[in-house]
Amino acid sequence: MQNPQKIVIGKDLFLQPEYDETFKNKKAFEDMPEVQKVKEIAEWTKSKEYCDLNFKREAITINQAKACQPLGAVMVALGFENTMPYVHGSHGCVAYFRTYFTRHFKEPTPCVSDSMTEDAAVFGGINNMKQGLQNCKALYEPEMIAVSTTCMAEVIGDDLNAFVDGAKTEGYLPEDYPVVFAHTPSFVGSHLTGYDNMLSETLKQLCKTISKDKKERLNIVPGFETYLGGIDEERELAEAFGIDAVVIPDHGEQWNTGAGEYKMFAGGTPIEEIKGACNAKAIVTMQPFTTPKTLKICKNKFKQQTFEARPIGLSGSDELVMFLKEFSGKDVPESIKRDRARLVDAMQDSYSYVHDKKFAIYGDPDFALGLAAFVIEMGGEVTHLLCNNAPEGWAEAARAVLDRSPAKDSSRVWAGKDLWHLRSLLFTEPVDYLIGNSYGKELERDTGVPLIRIGFPIFDRHHLHRYSIVGYKGGLNLLNWIVNKILDTIDSQTKEIAKTDFSYDLVR
Repeated sequence: MQNPQKIVIGKDLFLQPEYDETFKNKKAFEDMPEVQKVKEIAEWTKSKEYCDLNFKREAITINQAKACQPLGAVMVALGFENTMPYVHGSHGCVAYFRTYFTRHFKEPTPCVSDSMTEDAAVFGGINNMKQGLQNCKALYEPEMIAVSTTCMAEVIGDDLNAFVDGAKTEGYLPEDYPVVFAHTPSFVGSHLTGYDNMLSETLKQLCKTISKDKKERLNIVPGFETYLGGIDEERELAEAFGIDAVVIPDHGEQWNTGAGEYKMFAGGTPIEEIKGACNAKAIVTMQPFTTPKTLKICKNKFKQQTFEARPIGLSGSDELVMFLKEFSGKDVPESIKRDRARLVDAMQDSYSYVHDKKFAIYGDPDFALGLAAFVIEMGGEVTHLLCNNAPEGWAEAARAVLDRSPAKDSSRVWAGKDLWHLRSLLFTEPVDYLIGNSYGKELERDTGVPLIRIGFPIFDRHHLHRYSIVGYKGGLNLLNWIVNKILDTIDSQTKEIAKTDFSYDLVR
């Protein structure tokens, strides 16, 4: 029993005598093989023989390090001002989306569902949706509702267009009340597919008047950006050139609020701005592999100039800045030149620690490409570059990035592989460091390869999401996280006095 005067939490709770006794008693029902046999099998899974069998695996995915479509749709919805994400599906699915974001951002995540249950799965979810939309508007008073779907609604074939129209014609919602929607089946694609589906559908449904005369305005699409400081940095870069820029959608403030009175909705792109997004002169996306449908609509339907950036690291940031220079017709501002010079200086200071180190990098497609490019710029070798939710064309793009490295012949691309595949690679073709999200934690423990936590989700470290990893300032953050992890590792390897502490003192 807990003592209210001294509450025990976390690992210390499970070290209490009652839990220790429970664990011992539990073993009587586990029917485990002998300890020696378990050790033999564990060692075999580290072998080349097992690695070859592992890569022949087709029927199962193990630790895929991606989420399902509606998660991305919810992020898009929260990037619009006073908009409630509404998921047509079960309550449990929505609880997962809210929890997932809240664990990463350490902030509440507003999102509702129409709580479909067994009867809706058999007879359709139209009644759930009509009443759910009505309740959502009445309870939370959003200016707009953004509807996405889960597996259940997609399997039974619910038609969102008909359902939303029905809710309006039958009086559950006013006829002119904005409700945007996108089908986001969880069993195909990933959270990035859902992001693109929701954003492209929102633009299609809200942008009704497309003018041939475009405004001198730039739409910035940050993509599935989980480092919120990056959204501000992208906007500031454009504004430094005097560009009239609108971030679509801007979810930066929703998960980065201060202490005080809680507000259901914070920040976001105004709905009127979205309606006029089609009449901006150009659009730049910071995650091209995340937003292919959105780019296609902007180019073909809205007749806008489109530019694909991936501003992670020095060369990626340079490409974005050169686009902004061309778009604005102005020279690069001194403030941006200064930030670039600071990053180059820091890279020169840190080059010796990264040079020749071998890395394995995994994560979402644009993130993985950007990180790989930056590591190569720092003199590191990307031995393994893995993306489970790799879209078509990613493997070729990844190969092109790795071919810039002097170590290109030993650098390998793994599209569609999961973290259990990566585990085999870390044993058979080892590296010095691993870069990826919190799901690599067990790989670090299992293989002994230090994990540098960068990506999404980061559940087990606090507030990294408030920083940026894009642009020159974001490059400094990346450099700090990577190099300081290398120094931490060196420290951990040089603890024995007069044995291993040679040459490593307070001055490195």
